[in-house]
Amino acid sequence: MFANILRRTLCSLWGALVLLGTGNAVAGFSDTLNLRQGATDISHRVYNLHMLILGICVVVCAAVFAVLIYSLMTHRKSKGAVPATFHESTTVEIIWTTIPFLILVGMAVPATTTLLALEDTRDADMTIQVTGYQWKWKYDYLDSDISFFSVLTTPPDEYQLDATAKKDENYLLEVDNPIVVPINKKIRFLITSNDVIHSWWVPDLGWKQDAVPGFINDAWTELDKPGTYRGRCAELCGKGHAYMPIVLVAKTQEDYDAWVAQQKGAKEAAAAAGNKTWTMEDLMARGEKVYTANCVACHQANGEGIPGLFPALAGSAIATGPVAGHMDRVMHGKAGTAMQAFGPQLNDVDLAAVITFERNSFGNHQGDMVQPSDIAAAR
Repeated sequence: MFANILRRTLCSLWGALVLLGTGNAVAGFSDTLNLRQGATDISHRVYNLHMLILGICVVVCAAVFAVLIYSLMTHRKSKGAVPATFHESTTVEIIWTTIPFLILVGMAVPATTTLLALEDTRDADMTIQVTGYQWKWKYDYLDSDISFFSVLTTPPDEYQLDATAKKDENYLLEVDNPIVVPINKKIRFLITSNDVIHSWWVPDLGWKQDAVPGFINDAWTELDKPGTYRGRCAELCGKGHAYMPIVLVAKTQEDYDAWVAQQKGAKEAAAAAGNKTWTMEDLMARGEKVYTANCVACHQANGEGIPGLFPALAGSAIATGPVAGHMDRVMHGKAGTAMQAFGPQLNDVDLAAVITFERNSFGNHQGDMVQPSDIAAAR
């Protein structure tokens, strides 16, 4: 009878192991109960290592519990078992030291080779610097002179406490400027932070890397087919932690080259826009977009702020006071507070637009305008 119980137990454990090894055959298994396989060769190696170690652990547990159950059933007092009288056995000591040692070596070898592959950033085809800000990412393409911020675009009426709008499919995982990379290229990432500790994490790449102020960590990836991959900051970096998504778009080399050309064209257009005189209507329309992308998390959509945490803009001394003071606060921030310096983050047009918007919204009716040329002069 005991033999049948033991056989069924072992069969059940073996079935569980097979199920884990073929998780993709079960609908939703790999997405809900198991490690994600990812979209890169290195992520597949990490997944295979995970499955190997899990398999070894299951086999070891099955063997230990099988021996334990057998010993309890066979050598129990009711069957007249008499305890052994020996105190030590050199043979047993050698066996139960050697077997775990061999198991650990069997686990260490593939783990070490995978770790070394993860850390090998040599011979990269291109390098992108990733800088974390509260709460957005900045991407600098060091080989192409391209630089931009990537900011959450999920509307505030979907995520604020009093939100009533229906949540989108990619809730809190949409940005205005995704990071774009070519396929079949080894891409090196240099990851750091401008303020607090963040963590750059795209699950499909198979790794995450901390962004630490004053330090540069590196990592790499290589994607073999076009696609969109989403992630987020994986470090509790402050109140806006949930609003710091990552969107990575992989393109063919031809499409990537077209994107590079588009980015350079947009940079030239932005420079040209900074030289013209804008109307109040255009400044307000653009300023609202800039405010929603950069300011609403703290000052709120109604400009009332969060009492005790972030000051209101409605009726504030800054937004209704001298224009020079307002420009200085937005461009240089305020030390010791959460108010960032947006001068290095926004171009002249966006700064002029958002300041104009703040001075003429939320009940503030100053009627004045800030032009891009005013920002350029203040710089």
